[in-house]
Amino acid sequence: MATKANEARSSEARVRAEASFKKEERAREGAKAMQEYQVSGKIVRERMAKLKALRLAKEATEAKEAADRKG
Repeated sequence: MATKANEARSSEARVRAEASFKKEERAREGAKAMQEYQVSGKIVRERMAKLKALRLAKEATEAKEAADRKG
């Protein structure tokens, strides 16, 4: 009888440990996904800023050329 009680406690402890492990694993995966999301967002913002700078430079050059032709 004592053996069955020990087995039940051991089984419950194992179930709790597995649940705790799964919870920690989900937390790690979530943190990793958030980090990847943030890095990806940073890359996109940097690319957008570069494209905007190129566009503005092109527009300024075109405006200057148009003014030179008129002037």
